[in-house]
Amino acid sequence: MVKISLCMIVKNEEEVLHQCLNSVNDLVDEIIIVDTGSTDKTKEIASQFTEKIFDFEWVDDFSKARNFAFSKATMDYIFWMDADDVLLEEDQVKFQQLKDSLANKVDAVSMLYHIAFDEYDNPTFSFRRNRLVKRARNFQWYGAVHEYLQVGGNIISSDVAITHRKKDKSINRPQSDRNLKIYEKRLEKGETFTPRDLFYYSNELKDHGQYEKAIQFYNKFLSEDKGWVEDKIRACINLAACYRSLGDAEKEIDALLKSLVYDVPRPEVSCRMGDLYKEQKLYEKAIIWYHLATNVSTENIMGFRQESYSTWYPYLQLCVCYWNIGEKELAVEYNNKAKAYRPHDPAVLKNEEFFNSYFANK
Repeated sequence: MVKISLCMIVKNEEEVLHQCLNSVNDLVDEIIIVDTGSTDKTKEIASQFTEKIFDFEWVDDFSKARNFAFSKATMDYIFWMDADDVLLEEDQVKFQQLKDSLANKVDAVSMLYHIAFDEYDNPTFSFRRNRLVKRARNFQWYGAVHEYLQVGGNIISSDVAITHRKKDKSINRPQSDRNLKIYEKRLEKGETFTPRDLFYYSNELKDHGQYEKAIQFYNKFLSEDKGWVEDKIRACINLAACYRSLGDAEKEIDALLKSLVYDVPRPEVSCRMGDLYKEQKLYEKAIIWYHLATNVSTENIMGFRQESYSTWYPYLQLCVCYWNIGEKELAVEYNNKAKAYRPHDPAVLKNEEFFNSYFANK
């Protein structure tokens, strides 16, 4: 059986670090903690699990910190997590099974990353990341912000999922502008942005409400026609969201349709197109797009996946659309399909109550 080093970079993570390390402590053979300047009890908590705690002076570069952490590993494979990540019990079992069966010829293992959840704690936003890598291959991290681990060779996809658990939601924290500031410092220095930098800088601008500037950089990213195709598709979707925030429906549609250059319509694109037609009461056209959303498989999509757009959401909208064109039986059918995914959803239950009353009074 292979041995595994867990490598982490942390700063002021006293609220979440214990739950993270506790979820993986029995699965790894070594824990490496690199602290980038904590002023709370982060190191004290880390010391309950490992003696291998190292200081690293923060230089506005996540890759340098992660590569430093990797350099301290001594086991066969390196596994990485962030402090607000955990392995749930079912994934701890899967991780142990992976560890028991992992062949030495494997160079890297990708795992699902669940980062958003509905009120029933079902994952709503997921994607894959390379999480476990052979130490002898000396794979490196790249990118000051939104860094990525460049791997090659024999890469396998596992069914292990890492679950992102944010800090206490009851504490009101403003959105961090740390990453945005790092990008802007780099621009001020005259650094040349890679396609990945352009994409993630655009995302930061959008997330901070700087829509016009975000549009400028999304278009720059797309016009250079470089980078990962999944980032290009997401850039089109995010570009459409910027135009929507600015009230420009025509350019919103153009941005969504541009994503079709790179692949078949993703369910999110189809649902957003359906929403645009539904808002205009063009229900027959909306129906076409919502059906399309349910007919495209998301299983092999390597980029961001939002399950709602291929499951309950288009079904719920089809219910509304069919009712408005007089197809009442189909409206009930699609509400029931939505209910199969969200049995306690208020909108689904309200529709059901309405239908029961309507048909009882006929």
